Amino acid sequence: MYRGAKASFSKCPLNAAQRRLVAAVVVILSFCCCAAAQPRRKVIINEDCSGPGGSNLQTLLVMIQSPQVEVLGITVVSGDQWRDEEVAHTLRLLEIIGRTDIPVVPGAVFPLIRSREEAQQWQQRYGKVAYAGAWDDRWWHGPFVVPKLPEGEPTTKAADEDAVHFLIRMVHQYPHEITIYEGGPMTNLALAMAIDPEFAELAQELVFMGGSIAPESDNPEFINNPRHEFNFWFDPEAARVVLRGRWKKIVCTPTDISIKTKLTRAMVEQIDKAGTPLAHYVARFYQDSPGAVIMWDELAAAAWIDPSIITKRETRYMSIDLDLGAGYGNTLTWTEADKPARTLQPVEIQVDLDQEKFYRMFVGLMTAPAPGP
Repeated sequence: MYRGAKASFSKCPLNAAQRRLVAAVVVILSFCCCAAAQPRRKVIINEDCSGPGGSNLQTLLVMIQSPQVEVLGITVVSGDQWRDEEVAHTLRLLEIIGRTDIPVVPGAVFPLIRSREEAQQWQQRYGKVAYAGAWDDRWWHGPFVVPKLPEGEPTTKAADEDAVHFLIRMVHQYPHEITIYEGGPMTNLALAMAIDPEFAELAQELVFMGGSIAPESDNPEFINNPRHEFNFWFDPEAARVVLRGRWKKIVCTPTDISIKTKLTRAMVEQIDKAGTPLAHYVARFYQDSPGAVIMWDELAAAAWIDPSIITKRETRYMSIDLDLGAGYGNTLTWTEADKPARTLQPVEIQVDLDQEKFYRMFVGLMTAPAPGP
């Protein structure tokens, strides 16, 4: 029977459409085999996971959806919202997309030194900032209050371990393999460096969204003080500690390049048509306001996955203004020729991007089926 069927099949040549289909299948299988042969890049996402929706949680989705990336954990830090509220949003997101295997690890509730009261006094003296995150009067609540979540309450729980010890444990378990992605204030990383002086050296690199140099924008957050940026401003002391660490490589996505991006309603409608829980989540919680449509953190994550998105880079030395005056928390940068005589690390700063390539990548990841663990 087998031999007869084989002989009969040989007499039935494939038509053009069938040949194209076979060729496409061969290409896909070849790609999958090559992808499977490449180890996924390990990352820990340290983020102020405000939600629902928005840049922070969409950044988690960029990393999680990429078949090239292995997310070892999400360490949460206060910033845009308080830590406990952010943890709840993160847990619920992972439930919605079916990735509760990824640990969510609570980190620092408060900055190293700065308090809301001190930030308010600073604003009374030097002028009100356009955005103050968890400290903002427009949505202020106590640090351990978790309001009702629009996306529903999570049933899963955060890890018992704290973020700092999780970060330290992971870089020792996978020395020189883990990228630390930082999308919020740097408090957790500064504490890890204080406990374990080898922490930065044991990581593969630090990739972060933060800092501001000369953004060309009429955004109220930068128009009066272009060197002001929220992640640095919320915990300036932590940022200075981290930027002085002995990282093998530091890559910065500053506001200057982030403001060149925009998540449009047309993109969101295209994503929603995918029909997956993830796609519906992105569409349902799309935030159509001037600051919210900027893809602050998504760009940093996407450019780490595919560096060809960035078309221009430059290297500078970076630190934070800790003088308790009008510039407290501002970004400081120097070139090799004019840097001060103190411990500073070179930082690769992203300057420009291929917008269309970035948008295609983002929409593609948001419309793809959710990969398994």
